[in-house]
Parts: sequence; C-alpha cells; structure tokens
Amino acid sequence: MANIHPSAIIDPKAVLAEDVSVGPFSIIGPKVQIDAGTVIDSHCVITGNTKIGKNNRFYPYCAIGCDPQDKKYANEPTLLEIGHGNTFFHNVTVSTGTAQDNGITRVGDDNWIMAYAHIAHDCVLGNHVILANSATLAGHVTVGDYAILGGLTAVHQFCTIGEHAMAGGGSIIVQDLPPFVMCEGNRAIARGFNAEGMKRRGFNEQDIKAVKSAYRLLYRSGISYDDAVAQIQEQAQSNVALMAFVRFFALSTRGIVR
Repeated sequence: MANIHPSAIIDPKAVLAEDVSVGPFSIIGPKVQIDAGTVIDSHCVITGNTKIGKNNRFYPYCAIGCDPQDKKYANEPTLLEIGHGNTFFHNVTVSTGTAQDNGITRVGDDNWIMAYAHIAHDCVLGNHVILANSATLAGHVTVGDYAILGGLTAVHQFCTIGEHAMAGGGSIIVQDLPPFVMCEGNRAIARGFNAEGMKRRGFNEQDIKAVKSAYRLLYRSGISYDDAVAQIQEQAQSNVALMAFVRFFALSTRGIVR
C-alpha cells in the first residue's frame, strides 16, 4: 500500500504504485501516474499530464508537470515523461511541453537535478545528466547523456548540449555545445575537451585520442565547420566514441560554441 501522509492531497484519479511514498502537504493531480519505488517528500506539487517511472526521488518544494512558461500556451493537453532513478532536489521545476513542438518534455534515467534547477517546456534530457544548482534550460533544449551543467548555467532555447559535454558554473550558452567539449563564460567559449570525464567513464586511450582529434578539427584546424563535420563523420566509421558527434550533428541547428 502506498505510504501517503494524512496531510497530502492525492486526486482520486491519480495512479500511484503501491509502494510510492508521498510526504506531508504534497499535492498530486488527477492526470499523474507514478511508478514503484518513487519517493515524494513534503510540499511537492506534481500535476499536469505527467508520467513518472520507478525509483525517483523528489525533495521538498519541487513543482513538477506545471504549465509551460510560454505565452502561446493555451491549455493544450501536453505531457511530461520522467524515466527511472532520477533525483530532483529542493525547488526544482519541470514544465510540460507545448503544442508548438512535440507537446512533450522528456527526462530520461539516472539524472541528478540539483536545487533550484529549471527544465522548461519541450526539453529532452538523456541519461546520467547533472544539472547543478540553479542551472536553467530554456524551452526546446536537448541535453545528451552524461552532460554536466555547472551551477547558474543558462542555456538558450533550441540549443543542443552534446553527450559528455561540460559547462563551468555561470556559463551562458547560446549556441550548441558539441559532445565532450568543455565550455565556460558569458558568452560561453570552448575550453578544451573532457578527457578526465572520459577516463572516469571507462573510455580507452584510442577513444580519447579520437575525440582529441575531432576537437582539433572543429577548433584548431582552421578548416570550415562543414569540412570538419565531414571528416569526423568519416572517422566515426572506425571509432564508436565519435558516433556521439554524428548524433550531435544531426540535431545541431544553432552553430557551435566557439
């Protein structure tokens, strides 16, 4: 049986797995589905057309599935989907999607979303992403697996953050950030590639050398962006790590952080 505090308000139409825990003064709306093992602390609001997977943790004062902060929004039945094993710390906000996009905001698995972070409408987060305190994603942002955004980082709408990329605290990102690339500053500029992160995640020396070569093609070779993309795509045929660049190039539309 679900562990529901007497002061919590759960709409009768909400669907909660038997072992979901809901703390004092939290509110669960009628169109919410929450799977097994998820823990919701006190004073959380989970509303909207929201589907939450297994073993997630919501710390106090999270606001999940609220209406998008978009003036074009006109109460369309848009969605929020959250996967498994995510942690949402205090005061995190996550919006549903908008009809102007695919109508859905998606958060994958095993993400670590720290206090006061905001995930806006139509964002797509992969897996194992870290958003540090007060990191903010505008609408329609895509964040690849294992990306790390430092505290107070802000990402412009429609930007793509590549897999294993890293942004230093306070970065203002207004263009796409390629995989493995580290950036910092206002406006953010490239500061090398994430070799240490690759080592920690088990990439071998060959992978690290391949990514270093790709970084040099994009930032040090002096050739055009299109020529660098073509060469990296060709090299990706013999190195799996470089497929992260291929996936990024397929999504990137705003030019890259330089």
